[in-house]
Amino acid sequence: MLVDTHCHLDFPEFDSDREEVIRAANSAGIAYFVNIGSSLKSSQDSVKLAAKHDNIYAVVGIHPHEADSVKEETINEIKELAKNKKIVAIGEIGLDFYLPAGRKGKNFSKPEHQLALFTSLLNVAKESNLPAVIHTRQAQSETLKILKNAMPVRAVIHCFSGDAEFLQMCLSLGFYISYTCNITYKKAQDLREMVKLTPLDKLILETDSPYLPPEGQRGKRNTPLNVKVAAEEVSRIKGVSFEEVSDITTANAFKFFNLTR
Repeated sequence: MLVDTHCHLDFPEFDSDREEVIRAANSAGIAYFVNIGSSLKSSQDSVKLAAKHDNIYAVVGIHPHEADSVKEETINEIKELAKNKKIVAIGEIGLDFYLPAGRKGKNFSKPEHQLALFTSLLNVAKESNLPAVIHTRQAQSETLKILKNAMPVRAVIHCFSGDAEFLQMCLSLGFYISYTCNITYKKAQDLREMVKLTPLDKLILETDSPYLPPEGQRGKRNTPLNVKVAAEEVSRIKGVSFEEVSDITTANAFKFFNLTR
């Protein structure tokens, strides 16, 4: 049994065959899904999806790309959504200082707005007694500073892409580390080294569907079915059985998100 701890099944990429995608993953042994909010609407849709399926849980939050448009009432609405019994975390939240080509050196949202949003939603997580799903890209030191100031907080670093120093700092704070199918990419040797350094009892698996399909499927839509591919790659990297990876990462997911069977 496996858990896809980070997918976006509410996204329009799944509008034509959402139920079929869920059934296919279930049939392959992916027993539970954690659907992640990235905006107020996405969070609302995630709650609705979780209400329809016993084995889907929801996470509500605002992605840092949305920070420029967030108002105080948005934070309050997330806080209200967090009271739903199928909500298992606040996320994805964090910082993204990546400067994409074509944006003339501008972030998707101003760093100062991202910092304020991240701090506010971490407070929501703590007030709601929920863990946090953290998105961080090219903002390692700033992310750590905010997380340290917020301690104690339970967190998972989603789609880990940092270096060994960042990894060790996150582990020292008790955080979980989540890996996606990008660990299968031909040029991802540095990332595979991070998998080696991550204790299995602190590692969880995700797909980030519809993004980051595994090697051999790049350019196509990713689905929760491919969490098996991530598990197989972790098994290969660590030299342990697929069954051990499945058992331990599933137990980690249940513990971190407080899931119920």
